[in-house]
Amino acid sequence: MSLVDSGTGRAEDADQASDAAVIRRSLTDSAHFSAIFRRHAPALHRYVARRLGQADADDIVSETFRTAFLTRHRYDPARPDARPWLWRIATNLVRRQHRSETRHYRALARTGVDPVLENHADRVSERVDAQSVSALLAAPLARLSKGDRDVLLLVAWGDLTYEEVASVLGIPVGTVRSRLHRARKRVRAALPENPAPAKETDQ
Repeated sequence: MSLVDSGTGRAEDADQASDAAVIRRSLTDSAHFSAIFRRHAPALHRYVARRLGQADADDIVSETFRTAFLTRHRYDPARPDARPWLWRIATNLVRRQHRSETRHYRALARTGVDPVLENHADRVSERVDAQSVSALLAAPLARLSKGDRDVLLLVAWGDLTYEEVASVLGIPVGTVRSRLHRARKRVRAALPENPAPAKETDQ
């Protein structure tokens, strides 16, 4: 019976437990692991899609959770939040697509259209603003080194803390700070001082 089936009580229990507790339970009842997917797949997909585009994001997220499931017996139970673990797996997979990611940003810089923002923005005005900013960022992002780009986007798009980024990338927090400072400086230098405001659009 599926974890999400009603009447078992397992789904409700899993939703209230920490990620570590859910993963521990999944070692004896694999159905529990679907709670980890429900919690983190949407945000992870948005993060990866911003970096690689929708099509590649589907594959990366699928492979991330497949890998996580197969290696869950090695998960550190002292870490209640599984996000750094999942983002580490995804980031390693994204790094293999470095050329695809760079092409994605270059295309975005040319067209100014970000299909990920198009799909996820709540209001038209927000979408226009977001697309304007995203198009401006695309070219400088394409020129960042992999290490600097990873740090910047894990903080900005992955919504991770410096400590979580350090855990994801296996580097000291001080290195996270220095890479983030360098990446932000390079991105700012590439942006126009007074970007044109987004046009107002009827709701």
